[in-house]
Amino acid sequence: MTSIALFNNKGGVGKTTLVYHLAHMFQRLGLSVLAVDLDPQSNLTAMCLDETELEELWEDSSALIDHGTGRVRAGETVADAVRPILEGTGDIRNVSPTPLVPDLWLLPGSLELSRFEDKLSHEWFRTYAADPAAIRSTTAFHRIIRGAADAVRADIVLIDIGPNLGAINRASLLAADSVLMPLAADLFSLNGLRNLGPTLRSWRQDWQQLILPRSPDGIPAPKAAMRPLGYVIMQPEMRLDRPVKAYARWLERIPGVFDTAVVGMDAAPPRDRSFEIATMRNYRSLMPLAHDARKPMFDLKPADGALGSTQKYVQTCFREFRGLAEEIATRLATRGPEEQ
Repeated sequence: MTSIALFNNKGGVGKTTLVYHLAHMFQRLGLSVLAVDLDPQSNLTAMCLDETELEELWEDSSALIDHGTGRVRAGETVADAVRPILEGTGDIRNVSPTPLVPDLWLLPGSLELSRFEDKLSHEWFRTYAADPAAIRSTTAFHRIIRGAADAVRADIVLIDIGPNLGAINRASLLAADSVLMPLAADLFSLNGLRNLGPTLRSWRQDWQQLILPRSPDGIPAPKAAMRPLGYVIMQPEMRLDRPVKAYARWLERIPGVFDTAVVGMDAAPPRDRSFEIATMRNYRSLMPLAHDARKPMFDLKPADGALGSTQKYVQTCFREFRGLAEEIATRLATRGPEEQ
């Protein structure tokens, strides 16, 4: 099993949409997939489940009724899993992933997860002293994901993370083998990379060199590889007041900033685009149809309203997402032994 965190500390670039469609495409390619929603905004969960399912999940997730037996069962969100740690009553609670389609599961998020932020922030500094309770809190996401992935025998885990550099995201990223960054070709994404890259490298170094060697044997801890897998350019809707050359200008600068800030190269090789995985066109005209049909954009049929030229657009969408998923799979397969 390998895990990929999709992360950008700038919002609005299409990150959750990318997670959702990659999860479905990997499943179409024959992999068992677990999608994990660690963004307290829970947009991935809202994309995957309908309103009735969300109401049942969130209304009182600490005491859900199993209508088959009439018995109370444990909640099934990530927030439910960490509640014993948050309330000081115990360790993580195992939760069962929600099946979406065969070989695709969701570990749902919840707005309640935001309560875990202060706890993780406070405990981080105590991890340097190898405090068991602090290590238990900081590794909670890793252990929850590992347990859920083992339960469904997932080949790949996709982790959706919110757009910030807070404590929840730090714990989320520590649990990731690789990091994939959706980017827009603009000044905000470029500056975001300059802030994000050094922070990721600092977290990785502190965990691997200062914390992990002293971690208690009884608490499974992540290696925090956080390998930069690469980035995906998400094309924006072109505005009449934004010339194409402005888009091209930022596009040209991304590879060098990614190499130096995220990968940590002393100097970026000229015109090196080895970490650029793909450029995905804007499919916002398909999103309303996909939302109403509750399916990926590339699965839309004429019965869903994808008629005429729109159906050709759906086919293009399928080809692009299939190519993206295959390229990611290839990059994962070419990792060195030290990165496994």
